[in-house]
This record gives sequence, C-alpha cells and structure tokens, in this order.
Amino acid sequence: MTGVPTTFHLGPLVFHLYGIGLATAGYVTYLYSRARLRRAGVDDEPFWPFTVVLLLAALVGARGANIATNWSYYAGHPGRWIATWQGGLASFGAIGVALPVGVWGVKRWWPTLTLGQFADAIIPAFVAGWALGRVLGPQFMVAGGGHETTSWIGLHYAGQVGKRVPVPLIQGAEDGALWLGLLWLEGHWRQRRIGAISGVAMVVWGVARAYDEHFLLGQNSHSGSIGVQWAAVVLALSGVVVVIRARRPREREHEGG
Repeated sequence: MTGVPTTFHLGPLVFHLYGIGLATAGYVTYLYSRARLRRAGVDDEPFWPFTVVLLLAALVGARGANIATNWSYYAGHPGRWIATWQGGLASFGAIGVALPVGVWGVKRWWPTLTLGQFADAIIPAFVAGWALGRVLGPQFMVAGGGHETTSWIGLHYAGQVGKRVPVPLIQGAEDGALWLGLLWLEGHWRQRRIGAISGVAMVVWGVARAYDEHFLLGQNSHSGSIGVQWAAVVLALSGVVVVIRARRPREREHEGG
C-alpha cells in the first residue's frame, strides 16, 4: 500500500514536503506572532532580527540534540548531519538552546518589557504554529509515524513497516486544542496575571509531549526518548512554578512605584 508521500518532482527537481511544510508553518507563525505583538501594544519592528536569531538557535539545538542522542547512526557519516529533510530535529534541543537566546533577545530589543509580557503575547502563536508544523512537517517525513498498530487510524509511512499511529496528526490536534484553550483563557480569565498564559501552555504542552513520547512514539530503551520524556516533565513542572509566581499587572506597578 502506498504510504504518506515525502517528496514531489518537478522535472529533475525533487522537493521534500517535510521541509516545505515546516517553512510554511514557520512563516505563518512569524506573521501571527507579529500581529499578536502589535495587538498587545508592543513594537514589532525588531521582531524580524529576533526571529532570525531564534530560528538559528533552535535549528542548532534541535539538530545537535538529535545527533547527540543518535550518535551511533551519525558517527562517521557527516553528510547525515545536515540531512534535515529526512527528519531528525529534536524539539527539546531546540527549546534548550532557543530559550536562553530568546531571553537575551527580549532584553536586547525590548528592554522595557518583562519576559512574562512578551511570552504571553507570542506563546499562543508559537503553539498554533507548532500545531500547523506537526501536520505539515513530520507527517510527510521518512519514518514519521509512531508505534505499529492494527487500528483503523493507522497510516503507512515511508521507511516504516506496517501501519503506524499517525502521531503528527494527533499532536497537531492536541496543540490546536491547546491554542484554542489559551485564546479562551485570554478572553475569560478575570484579573489575568502576567505570565500565567505562558505557564499554562508549558504545563499542558509538557504533559502532552511526555504522554505522546512514552505511549505513541518512543522506545523505553532509547536514551533520546527517555530524555524527551524527562525534559517534558521538567517543562510541565516549570510551568506550574510560572503560574504560581505570575503576578497581576497592578502588583508590578505597585512594586515599581
């Protein structure tokens, strides 16, 4: 049976759907993030250089983490290090490198803005972009499916034997639901505290990511999978701390006065 396509051809040219999908999701996220910043009254002009720096940091972290946790595959084959069109981008590696770079970027380009204010403005956009990216990216990469299954929801993926759990589609639905939930909280959360939206996103996304990795994707004996699960738990616990420590705007004004 024909599996989920990974490429298409225009004459002698080969285009990888995985890369095209991620690029599309990234551009949509960029536009949506700028729109949210403007709506929050934040200057969005510096967002372009901020985005370039953040993307480079995330790419280095994502690829580096994948190479480090799958060294037996990459060792002695440096050509594989750059073959990102075949997959191999670890989300928590991206977060681990991009987070401190992002904190530096906020202080560099928006020195009067708190991290909580900035995060609350763009994290819903990042969640929406992540949802779109899962559907348009990993869904069309080699070995993009999860555990083997006989369920009716199973799909055939290139590079994998048998029907597989369509994890990218499941994660896209999870993240899409989280995005809608964050928008609902923004509109209905009375006396919303700065940073609370970001904290809720960290908790829900971390729990969902740990669940998906353990039950749908990962292999318990695989060091990379175990690392992802622990990282997801740490992210969720950090989100709990962020929610607890979030403060109302007027509390911050009182401290500043």
